[in-house]
Amino acid sequence: MDRSANLDTEELKMTREQYILATQQNSLPRTEHPQFYPVGIYGWRKRCLYFFVLLLLVTMIVNLAMTIWILKVMNFTVDSPLVLQSDRNVTVNARNHMGQLTGQLTVGADAVEAQSKRFEVRATESGKVLFSADEDEIVIGADRLKVTGTEGAVFGHSVETPHIRAEPSQDLKLESPTRSLVMEAPRGVQVNAAAGDLKATCRKELHLQSTEGEIFLNADTIRLGNLPVGSFSSSSPSSSAPRQTIYELCICPSGKLYLSPAGASSTCQSSSNICLWS
Repeated sequence: MDRSANLDTEELKMTREQYILATQQNSLPRTEHPQFYPVGIYGWRKRCLYFFVLLLLVTMIVNLAMTIWILKVMNFTVDSPLVLQSDRNVTVNARNHMGQLTGQLTVGADAVEAQSKRFEVRATESGKVLFSADEDEIVIGADRLKVTGTEGAVFGHSVETPHIRAEPSQDLKLESPTRSLVMEAPRGVQVNAAAGDLKATCRKELHLQSTEGEIFLNADTIRLGNLPVGSFSSSSPSSSAPRQTIYELCICPSGKLYLSPAGASSTCQSSSNICLWS
């Protein structure tokens, strides 16, 4: 038994010596040269990278130069207004969130066109609507509308307004050069000249007609000029008779007025032959 124990002790020593020897060999520095592997971009890949970087730099310089040139040509400054120029036209579009066209403004050589549901022009300070237009109506909100053209304003259809007034110290003229002028109102038409005359002139006939009422001529003096004068033969003619200065106003059955020389009694019947001429 003692012999077997001694063998085990010797084997354990030999095993320990082998482990120590192996450990010492691993810890000794190696005399071989280490292998180095290069890391990075080399060759044609490196040249392509430098080329793309250079190309990007050139593009940035060109874009910067073009931006400066555009700012200079378009006069973009803090104080000056925005100026857009084009050889043909300038078009500004407005779109909604779905990309649909909602408004368009086109400035061309022949016309300025605006397409939208409603077009408005507002005052700068007050924000008052000076002009607005849509499919149903056109509204002019300015205090005064002035037409300076020699031909005036031409309207194809009716114009509604509660008041027509001429400028101060100017005449107001309503004229129809080739047709008739009609003034109608269901509750009456009033013509008033507060500080002047009222004249009605026509080439042919002037009619004053009241279908249900009367015609009043109310004045201190009523003159009917150029009335025809009837004549009759006196039973006792005299060469030394004074000049006739007093006449009698007569009326024919047709309504025609005429004058008859006044006498001691009515002379309308004696000079009624003038009614036959009408």
